[in-house]
Amino acid sequence: MKKAIALLLTGLVMATSIQASETYKIDTEGQHAFIQFKIKHLGYSWILGGFNRFSGDFVYDADHPNNNQVKVTIETASIDTNHAKRDKHLRSPDFFDAEKYPQITFTSTGYRSTGKGKGILSGILNLHGVSKQVDLKVNEIGAGKDPWGNFRRGFEASTTLHLSDYQFKKGGMLGPVAENITLFISLEGIRQ
Repeated sequence: MKKAIALLLTGLVMATSIQASETYKIDTEGQHAFIQFKIKHLGYSWILGGFNRFSGDFVYDADHPNNNQVKVTIETASIDTNHAKRDKHLRSPDFFDAEKYPQITFTSTGYRSTGKGKGILSGILNLHGVSKQVDLKVNEIGAGKDPWGNFRRGFEASTTLHLSDYQFKKGGMLGPVAENITLFISLEGIRQ
């Protein structure tokens, strides 16, 4: 009898922990998610841009933040800096080489809460054929029901990447000082 009660309690604890984790699909169809960047142009000003096509999902666990997970796939050729000639160059073998490396991926490996909806999300970024661990500063924006009966949750994240870490060539249209690229990510997910 005691064994049966212990098994039942174990099952209830597991069910509760499973229910605490929520899976969300990133809402790119409704255009409620953005991956944007800025990088210096010749050292005189900034080029702003983003990626228009990407997909992914995330797992959120309010009670056990270390269970939080994110996976995102970006179509490299969707880079957009609001200048067709520059975008063509950025897609070429001189820079992103979108034909050879059609996707950029990020898969989280861990999350550390720093309190009040903020934390550090660590993961492996695969960019330009190079895989490296990166840390993103994350801030929860909010959560709740939408007018269509869905439950949504949104976050913003940022990090700085160094292009030399990903074997990008120096120079070209961006100039010799284009080394650091600041990423800003805004994701809104729909609970599945």
